[in-house]
Amino acid sequence: MNLVPFRSPVALSDAGIWALQFAALPRDIAGLAKGLQGLLIHEHMPNLYGITLSDRQRSEPHVRSAWEILERIAVQDARPLTQPRAPGERFAGCCRHYALLLVAILRSKGVAARARCGFGAYFTKGRFVDHWVTEYFDAAQGRWVLVDAQIDARQRALFGIDFDTLDVPREKFLVAGDAWRLCRDGGADPQAFGVLDMAGLWFIASNVIRDVAALNNREMLPWDVWGGMALVDSEIDPDFIDRLARLTHEPDGHLEELRAVYEDPRIAVPSTVFNAVLRRPEAVSPSGLSA
Repeated sequence: MNLVPFRSPVALSDAGIWALQFAALPRDIAGLAKGLQGLLIHEHMPNLYGITLSDRQRSEPHVRSAWEILERIAVQDARPLTQPRAPGERFAGCCRHYALLLVAILRSKGVAARARCGFGAYFTKGRFVDHWVTEYFDAAQGRWVLVDAQIDARQRALFGIDFDTLDVPREKFLVAGDAWRLCRDGGADPQAFGVLDMAGLWFIASNVIRDVAALNNREMLPWDVWGGMALVDSEIDPDFIDRLARLTHEPDGHLEELRAVYEDPRIAVPSTVFNAVLRRPEAVSPSGLSA
């Protein structure tokens, strides 16, 4: 198994000079997840922590790179990352920000890690919600482990989660390609996969593209749109998404093919993407596009 592509911070997971602070962080997954929970707050859950997001925080979910996330954390509070911030002082992001920072930290410590885009089955009963987690290689067990660093004690209680979120069962989080295969085989209703009022095969297909990009070290925002992403089912190339789903199911067996398919303009992240939340094109920072 070739773990080299996932051992070093690159592009969006490269924290730059801010990575110097990672040395003081714990090496264990539980400690790292708890540390991130003291630095970040989910943009859609401020009420859970008794706060209202500030103007600064409301702009933060659109930050793409690890180095800029950490820079903003430092500007707001210059204390070491080992010191938790009060909820009202944390960086406001989404699931993808937790996943990206954990990838950045683990890679800085020489642990193979990657962000995975897919759907969580543990937020709303009967639905698979658009979600990102971190996957890291546990050398002692010889396997990849899914970690949801976002879930703290309050969220565990809110969502009634009864499993270990530091080792998420594969049936609780479906990488996007597995969700696509499940729906294509008639094992699930595509309308159960999405977020808010957006769901369906088109949504799943777009997340398959995002997952392929993430496996090529381009961990984009969940609402970044580019290339072959469709807004309706009729615009999907199902055979193409079938191929991507097969590759992402066992990425370690298809690394060269994943690298090759990333050259396809339907997959490759361009210099400018469309931010579907802010409804505008945005330039992706040079660090986000570097090899």
